[in-house]
Amino acid sequence: MYAMVDREDDEKIGVKSTAILFGDLDIVITHIIQALMIVVLLLLAKKLQLGSYFYLSLIMVLFLFVYQNKLLRSRNTASYFKAFLNNSWVGFVIFLGIFVSFLK
Repeated sequence: MYAMVDREDDEKIGVKSTAILFGDLDIVITHIIQALMIVVLLLLAKKLQLGSYFYLSLIMVLFLFVYQNKLLRSRNTASYFKAFLNNSWVGFVIFLGIFVSFLK
C-alpha cells in the first residue's frame, strides 16, 4: 500500500516498485496477499493450539482488511496512505490475539 502512495514519484525517478510492477492489478494482488496472510495465521493457530481469542482477533483483522480494501478502491493517494497506516491496527489485533491466547 505504501508503494501505491509513491507510485507517481517512483515512475518519475525510474524506481521499479511493486505498485508499478503490479499496475492495475495492485488491488487484486493486495487482496490475494491479505487472504494468504489469513490462511497462514489460521494454520499457525491450529499448530500452536491458540484459543478462541486468537480466532476472534482474526475476525477483527478481516474487518480491518475490508476497510482497507474499501479505501484502496477510491484510487487516491490519501486513501492509500490511510490504508497503509491502518496496518498498524492489524498488527496490534494479531498481537493481542496471540497474547491473550497464551494467557489462557
